[in-house]
Amino acid sequence: MPVAVVDAESAHAAGVQRLLQSYRAAPATAPIRLAKSTSNLFRTRTKNTARGLDTSGLTGVIAVDVATRTADVAGMCTYDDLVAETLRFGLAPLVVPQLKTITLGGAVTGLGIESTSFRNGLPHESVLEMDILTGAGEIIAASPDQNADLFRAFPNSYGTLGYAVRLRIELEPVKPFVALTQVRFHSLVDLVAAMDSIMATGSLDGVDVDYLDGVVFGADESYLCVGRQTSAPGPVSDYTGQQIYYRSIQHDRGGTDDRLTIHDYLWRWDADWFWCSEAFGAQHPLIRRIWPGRYRRSSFYGKLMKLEQRFHIGDRIEKLNGRPPRERVVQDVEVPIERCAEFLDWFSINVPITPIWLCPVRLKGDDRWPLYPIRPHRSYVNVGFWSTVPVGSSEGATNRLIERKVGELDGHKSLYSDSYYSRPEFDKLYGGESYRAVKKRYDPDSRLLDLYAKAVQRR
Repeated sequence: MPVAVVDAESAHAAGVQRLLQSYRAAPATAPIRLAKSTSNLFRTRTKNTARGLDTSGLTGVIAVDVATRTADVAGMCTYDDLVAETLRFGLAPLVVPQLKTITLGGAVTGLGIESTSFRNGLPHESVLEMDILTGAGEIIAASPDQNADLFRAFPNSYGTLGYAVRLRIELEPVKPFVALTQVRFHSLVDLVAAMDSIMATGSLDGVDVDYLDGVVFGADESYLCVGRQTSAPGPVSDYTGQQIYYRSIQHDRGGTDDRLTIHDYLWRWDADWFWCSEAFGAQHPLIRRIWPGRYRRSSFYGKLMKLEQRFHIGDRIEKLNGRPPRERVVQDVEVPIERCAEFLDWFSINVPITPIWLCPVRLKGDDRWPLYPIRPHRSYVNVGFWSTVPVGSSEGATNRLIERKVGELDGHKSLYSDSYYSRPEFDKLYGGESYRAVKKRYDPDSRLLDLYAKAVQRR
């Protein structure tokens, strides 16, 4: 075994021991959480008094097995670090969520998605086995054949059933470049039909498709971003500097072509946090020239957003201009593809937010995942929208409206942001009965938060 692998495994084992020691140092009745400085959650919470567990030794790639196309990865390893390691071997995770600071453990317990999801499903579907720290303070192995109830319930549990300290995941081979075609549509119905066709055939005009997502700028201007891997050399675009990726998508013709390295394609959305960097002035040409490159990334914009939330800067500005405060609408929802155009039409009338991100998804396998019960063999579209709207007559008025509409269309929404469901609604949508059974077995003393308390009551 190579020395580097032995060293990585030893370092990981030491990290697990520090994690366990920090757990055992906590008072027996005290709630626990992970000690970490970053988060990709967008919920407003009450002050968290839970003791933070030491995760400092759980941030790396433990080993990559080229022969089996698998990787052993610590739970707090970011996809930025994971991809940097796997690309050295011409491999990548089956699904790489859009932002560099998302961790593998976070994407599995909180769900993730990207432009390979139409063929590879969601990140948890490529997990072969996990070591999980349960609320009872035990490290247990979970797989389809061992502690299978926890393995199945872990996705969408958001750390309320335990924390993954090691995950073994599948990898797939990738080529050095991605050739892109941005196809414009003047009708949302036509765009959704084209997306559905690509999902069914895996191709566009007879050419295999490796990556697929889309952007809606308006009812009469939307695009599918179709990518295929290639080894052919040639010029590539760079969207980490003055150029902005989502602006490059827009054009007047039927389709335009672009090329990126595989690395830059995977992180194409990170430099501007999709399009959300505009709220901080980072897309203004003059400001962008002096904006340091190391701060042109989603993690820095996230810090700015948290400062805004803490000091209510946006609401203060609105008040100075004689306008009411605004409601944050930061959501990703999954809608069955046959209802997607209907949802987009409704959204354009009722929610004044553009652009909108579209990402088709179809579960990779036949398995059902009780805490996020979208159906196998059914096509969905993830619709992502991240902005603010004028406040309504009640708290979360627009978010509640969206929740009701998504429910009417037999869809689901992710729980990383604000939710307003009643307890019965939540249990029906997110496998409440299954969740409670697994919770009772692996966290009998409720050392970890309850999922409803964490996702809706925002504790």
